Amino acid sequence: MLLGAPSVRRVTPPALFQRAPATAEDMAASRPLELGPDEVDALSEAAWYARAYRGEAPQLTVRAAVTGAVLGLVLASANLYFGLKTGWHIGMGLTACVVSFTLWRLLCKAGWSRTPLSILESSAMTSTASAASFATGNTLLTAVPALLLLSVTPERPGGVSLPWPITAAWVFLLAVLGTCLAIPMKRSLINQDRLRFPSGTAIAGLLRTFHQGGARLAAQARGLFIAAVVAGVVPVVRDLRIAEHLGAGGRAVRTALAPATLAIFDWLPGLEGAGARHPLSAWNVNLDYSPGLLAAGALIGLRVALSMAAGALLQLLVIGPTALSWTWTTPAGKVVAAAAGPGSVGREIGVWVGAPLLVTSGVIAFAFQWRAVVAAFRGLRRSAATRSAPAGVEVPMSWFALGAGLSGAGVVMLTWQWFGVPIHDGLLALVLTFALALVVCRVTGETDITPTAAMGKIMQLTYGGLLPQNAAANLMTAGITVGASAASADLMTDLKTGHLLGANPRRQFVAQLLGVVPGTLATVFCFSVLIPDATAFTDTPGHPAAFAVPGARPWAVVARLFQDGIASLHPMARHGLAYGLAAGAALAVLERRLARFKPYLPSATGLGLGLFLSTSLSLTVLLGATAAWIATRRRSSAADLVVPVASGLIAGEALVGVAAAVLNTFVLR
Repeated sequence: MLLGAPSVRRVTPPALFQRAPATAEDMAASRPLELGPDEVDALSEAAWYARAYRGEAPQLTVRAAVTGAVLGLVLASANLYFGLKTGWHIGMGLTACVVSFTLWRLLCKAGWSRTPLSILESSAMTSTASAASFATGNTLLTAVPALLLLSVTPERPGGVSLPWPITAAWVFLLAVLGTCLAIPMKRSLINQDRLRFPSGTAIAGLLRTFHQGGARLAAQARGLFIAAVVAGVVPVVRDLRIAEHLGAGGRAVRTALAPATLAIFDWLPGLEGAGARHPLSAWNVNLDYSPGLLAAGALIGLRVALSMAAGALLQLLVIGPTALSWTWTTPAGKVVAAAAGPGSVGREIGVWVGAPLLVTSGVIAFAFQWRAVVAAFRGLRRSAATRSAPAGVEVPMSWFALGAGLSGAGVVMLTWQWFGVPIHDGLLALVLTFALALVVCRVTGETDITPTAAMGKIMQLTYGGLLPQNAAANLMTAGITVGASAASADLMTDLKTGHLLGANPRRQFVAQLLGVVPGTLATVFCFSVLIPDATAFTDTPGHPAAFAVPGARPWAVVARLFQDGIASLHPMARHGLAYGLAAGAALAVLERRLARFKPYLPSATGLGLGLFLSTSLSLTVLLGATAAWIATRRRSSAADLVVPVASGLIAGEALVGVAAAVLNTFVLR
């Protein structure tokens, strides 16, 4: 024992599942810690075991796990829908807390439950819901749709989709792998280095506020549910095919009541391209009234939204007219323009500027964090050398060996059988993924930014050199890193919440694993319904794609570049590639060197996305960001409502949108 350290009480290894509090006395025993979060954070590891750990209090109960699983099903569907439209995959822990606490209070008032969830039960519930909603969907927003995009040919415009059992196995194994990879990191990053993990700290504070009778809950819950109801109306009129009319040949055709976008700007002068003037709707300048896009703007803030608008203007005013006029004779002797029409400028040329910009800025920004990389590996070595924790508290390394071994073997076999990755290259991908996931978790703990995109690009560049002609290998090895590291960072964030509340880490790990199952079911089912084939990603004149999949397009660009070579690109695309690389590097360096002026510098993420997404999308995101900025400036208390209201808008549109897709597919055919 360390000299002067508090004595650690003997802990009997507890059963994983516990009995829920049934009386007021039981709830009193489960009240929040008297120590505040900052006081808990200041404790040494030994002091935490002695003064903060509350392993005897109910935590992983059946009702907590069931609540987390049900909420996880709902929130995973919403997050996937939102990510396919915007490219962002957001943590749903705060939303799960608000919904769960409100739900159990209502159940108690109705007499259907004697006690609400205790604070530690809420922590376990959050782990399950968060794992379902965040740890399972990342690869379905990046590698999998990028693979589908690359399979599109003139003869097969819908591309080739992965069989759903393979997709489900891939999502499940990556989530389990990432969850297990976090085991050896936990004591180093949380117990010893005491990293902040801002989202985990915020959730712990929110739970303490709720369970101590905070007044914010009612307003947040009301804002969330009202926003969800209002947003749910939009897919009913926009997506549900309930209107019927006669089409060509006298056949009955079903359509929605309203178009997905409104051409309200066509009264303005159009833009010229290739000697012709096109209305603004042909350039995808429409009003997209998606509540989820408005919510995205509110969440990402005005700086990123303005940068997206700037990128959209560059696409519209500079890249577009040039792309329609710049012709090139292909090696086959065919004369083609850089873009086939005004509505395809973003996906044909803008993406060759925006994607390299995103890749370069992300990798260089990550390189500037080299100290975090060094600290991550030093901390892991130091943690391995420390003495054992009390029995039954920390997750044992045997669980890491078993879980990572089995899930890793499954991932390697899938990449070998389905994506043509040799077994030794698959094993190398696992080793690199563990190293990169460790770095991702440390950066998340220090900044609350989870740099999975940069890690994916590092893996794409690595395997572009190892297996240059295999686009599937390039994408799916990067998908291993992104999927697993996102799951690791999610568990570490939840473990931070539990650490501040005195929870049992072993039970939280089990709660996290329980969330992987409903998350996999929800995301794979919704992806199969929403994306039956690649036509869901296709723009038509005046009508942007149903799902822009902005997260997948840079991945597809990198894979195609390695597969086909730069000589296969239109000269304008080659120029755009060079400009994008230079702009991304410049913006990353400027953000680093002029950190205090960062709020006034363009966001590389926003600018890159705006260059290849439809202008309609960027416009709606800007409207949402502006509305949130005005609301918080006029009333400071509105800041507490931004996340709940935005979450409600996302969940309402997504859940009804998924239901509409199911009805359209299986009923209204």
